[in-house]
Amino acid sequence: MNTTPTASAPQDLGEPTEHKDLTGLVIVVAGATGAAGPALVERLARAGATVMAAGSNRERIERVVADISSRAASDRVHSDVVDLLDERATLDWATRVEQRHGRVDGLVHLVGGWRGGAGIVSSDLADWNWLNDRLIRTLQHTSRAFHDAIKASPRGRLVLISTVQASAPSATSASYAAAKAAAETWTLAVADSFKDSAAAAVILQITALLTPAMRADKPDAAFAGYTPVDQLADTIHDLWLTPAAELNGQRL
Repeated sequence: MNTTPTASAPQDLGEPTEHKDLTGLVIVVAGATGAAGPALVERLARAGATVMAAGSNRERIERVVADISSRAASDRVHSDVVDLLDERATLDWATRVEQRHGRVDGLVHLVGGWRGGAGIVSSDLADWNWLNDRLIRTLQHTSRAFHDAIKASPRGRLVLISTVQASAPSATSASYAAAKAAAETWTLAVADSFKDSAAAAVILQITALLTPAMRADKPDAAFAGYTPVDQLADTIHDLWLTPAAELNGQRL
């Protein structure tokens, strides 16, 4: 996923409320095996949240959860395997999560994918179909499945990780940018649904992610415009410390 604010100063999300941590919250991270997933799952768990980390590959998601559990909050991080392109399976998963924990206070949608292009005429529109499934359809399924529980939460948050290309597309990224823009529009519609509640749907636009492995591989590289995954995790964590009225329907 080619996505995040840049590697400069973190986004200012306003003053925290009286909530100082995430103790007692149940947060779902969809796409937890991606570049941003492990750092986010660990950050949320260390803050006291129960985290449902979901992926499509059992071996990968169990490896991520085992690695995190070896360092922190082993009893608060759980793995789930679900095909988010299957709406029935996604709905059943959401029901199981809510029945198990009695609540859902957030969904962070990290599911992504990237396909480049060769310009408006030369690009293969098959890429659009692939991107539509991964960037839009999975978001539709997860946001619908968890919508009511998040809206009912006193600190409900739905978080979409998007890209600056959704607002400033290039010709060679037309399909990718258009899919991300559609996902953003869907998220803004969810925000409208949340407007009379204490929940918020928010979009974080980024440029590119920097993982520890990338830094270790190229320790002297500048990585200009990249956002470290731990910085992104901190920013997402702080969304639960910020009043919903300051966040709902915002692109940050």
